[in-house]
Amino acid sequence: MKNQLDAYWMPFTANRQFKQAPRLLAKSSGMHFWTPEGRQVLDAAAGLWCVNAGHNRPKIVEAIQRQAAELDFAPPFNMAHPKAFELAERLVELTPPGLSKVFYTNSGSESVETALKMAIAYHRARGEGSRTRLIGRERGYHGVNFGGISVGGIVSNRKMFGTLLAGVDHIRHTHDLARNAYAVGQPEHGAELADDLERLVALHDASTIAAVIVEPIAGSTGVLLPPKGYLERLRAICDKHGILLIFDEVITGFGRTGTPFGAQRFGVTPDLMCVAKGITNGCVPMGAVFARQFIHDAFMNGPEHLIEFFHGYTYSAHPLACAAALGTLDTYAEEGLLTRAAQMEGYFADAVHSLKGLPNVIDIRNLGLVGGIELAPAANEPGKRGFAVFLDAWEHGVFLRTTADTIALSPPLIVEKAHIDQMVGTLADCLKRVA
Repeated sequence: MKNQLDAYWMPFTANRQFKQAPRLLAKSSGMHFWTPEGRQVLDAAAGLWCVNAGHNRPKIVEAIQRQAAELDFAPPFNMAHPKAFELAERLVELTPPGLSKVFYTNSGSESVETALKMAIAYHRARGEGSRTRLIGRERGYHGVNFGGISVGGIVSNRKMFGTLLAGVDHIRHTHDLARNAYAVGQPEHGAELADDLERLVALHDASTIAAVIVEPIAGSTGVLLPPKGYLERLRAICDKHGILLIFDEVITGFGRTGTPFGAQRFGVTPDLMCVAKGITNGCVPMGAVFARQFIHDAFMNGPEHLIEFFHGYTYSAHPLACAAALGTLDTYAEEGLLTRAAQMEGYFADAVHSLKGLPNVIDIRNLGLVGGIELAPAANEPGKRGFAVFLDAWEHGVFLRTTADTIALSPPLIVEKAHIDQMVGTLADCLKRVA
C-alpha cells in the first residue's frame, strides 16, 4: 500500500503521518462518508465547508451527467454557453441588492485574486490610479495564491513564501477571549476594533488604499465571529474614505449562517463578494465574484471591440460547473436549505455549548450552522491537541475539521438533531480521551 501512496504530495496535510496510517474515503451519500472497508463516518464538516446540500444529491449528479454528454467544454474568451448566463441570473436573485454582476472563477483562491485585481483596476479606470494598497486582517484566510496570502493573516500560510505582494497592510483581528469567551452568536464586545482601519488611513492616506477584504466569519483561523456592530462600522469607514469593501464569503456563502450569504445575516453589503465551495455543493470546482453595478460600469468605456478587463481563466464558467451549480441551486430552493441553518441554530448552539467545562476547552463560538471549540494548546506543542481530537473522532465515526487547536463544526445543511447529537456526543468523548 505504501508504494501506491508515494507519488501524491497532499495539500495542507501532514504527509508523513497520513501515509503511515491513511484515512481513505470510498463513497458518500447524504450526511455520511464510507471508507473502503465499509465503515460509515458522519460528515461534521460538509467535506471542507462546501457540501452544504449533503453528498451525492440526485439533481446535481444528473445535471453533471447530462452536461458532460452534451457540451463538455466551451471557451470562455469571446465565447459563451447558455448555462453561464442562466446561472448568473439565478445567482443575483440570491445576492444582496446591488451585487448585480457575476464573474466566474474556479475556486475561492481565484475569487479573491479576481476581486483584488478588480478593486485596483476599478480605481485606475475612474482616474484614481494611486489607490493600489490592499488591506487585510490579522488571522484572515483568503486562499493560497500570492494575493490571498498577502492580504491573509495566518502566519503559517505566509512565512515560507518571501516578501509577498508590496503595498499590503492589516487591521487587527477580532478574537478577544477575555471579554467574549463562550458568547452565543455574535459577541458583544469589539465593534471598536473596526476603527483600526482609521489608523491605517492615517498612516498611508486614503488616496492610496484600494480595498479592505475580510471574512464575515473568519473560518479557517478558528471560527471567529464579528462583534456586534463591527461590520457596520467597517462599512461606514470604507464609505467615508472611498475604499471598496470586499467580503470573502467562500465559507459563509450559500446558507451557512441561515441566510443565503453572510452579508444578509449581518445586514452589511460589500462592494465585491467572493464565493466558491457551496456554489456547486463541492461537486465541481467553481467560484465567482459578485460586483456592484458601478464597479462593472467603470470598465465599460473605450472602443467596444476591445477587452475591458484583462482577466479570466480557461475554465471560467465551465459547462460542467455551471450545470452542477444550477442543480445545486435547485436543490437548495426545493428543500429550503439556504435558510435552514436559522431553524437549526438554537439546537446546534445548545449542543456545542454543552461542551463547556470539558477538558482543555477554553472557548466555544457559534452562529448558524458553524461552531468553533477552542482548546488550550499542549505545552510547547501548538496544534497537537487539536490534531489528536481530529484523529480520535475519525476512529469513532465522525469527520470534523481542526485548525491548530480549534475544532470546527460545519455540517451539511440537511443535518438533523440526531446527527448533531452524534457529532457533539462523540466530540465530548474524544475530548475526555485526549485529555
